[in-house]
Amino acid sequence: MLNIFILEDEYLQQTRLENIIKQSAASKNLKYRHLEIYGKPQQLLDAITEKGNHQLFFLDIEIKGEDQKGMEIAREIRLKDPNAVIIFVSTHSEFMPVTYKYRVSALDFIDKGLPEEEFQKAVVSVLAHAYEHMGRTIGEDAFIFKNKHSHVQVPFSDILFFETSTTVHKVILYTKTGQLEFYGKVSEIATSDERLYQSHRAYVVNPENIVRIDRSNHLVYFEGDESCFVSKLKLKGLIERVEK
Repeated sequence: MLNIFILEDEYLQQTRLENIIKQSAASKNLKYRHLEIYGKPQQLLDAITEKGNHQLFFLDIEIKGEDQKGMEIAREIRLKDPNAVIIFVSTHSEFMPVTYKYRVSALDFIDKGLPEEEFQKAVVSVLAHAYEHMGRTIGEDAFIFKNKHSHVQVPFSDILFFETSTTVHKVILYTKTGQLEFYGKVSEIATSDERLYQSHRAYVVNPENIVRIDRSNHLVYFEGDESCFVSKLKLKGLIERVEK
């Protein structure tokens, strides 16, 4: 199911968009897991704990008087998650051409100044597209992990390794573009995709992205100089996987 995020600093616009989304979802039988509303950009960024095309963002462009703040936030989201669905919502239709310069591949630009019926139709159209988009996979390269608390969907080729977090019941995913912490266990992840390899009781690695194995110090290196441990018992098996 979708996770829907709204970044909007005006209360009336927050309520307007929230009500339209709820009404549209109910009338079209489109279910979502979360609908979160934020007035401050950092609050939104801190709330993102998942990746994938089930993540839907409605972003106001002008936040607290900063003309293009929403586009900057979109760029931060896109750097972390190439598959998230982004929609700009603004009274400034003149910003539409500018959004392309930020290279965030936004799905749509909705003008707040549209008549109410047209505005609702635009939101409904975006929701329908997002559900259709979510129904497709990223392809054979996709890594998908789901449990009661988390839904992670990323290109497998982006994965470096998973590490047990210092936060109880959480795992940290290291990718080529950043990190993501979510609820889960390393043991669950190790068995969720046969392309992965558990190198240590606290680590699961993607053999395809290993650059070097330090046999003496039992370390595995990836691009960007990221590294993790491989236990003595798991070393031989990992070398065989990498050299396949």
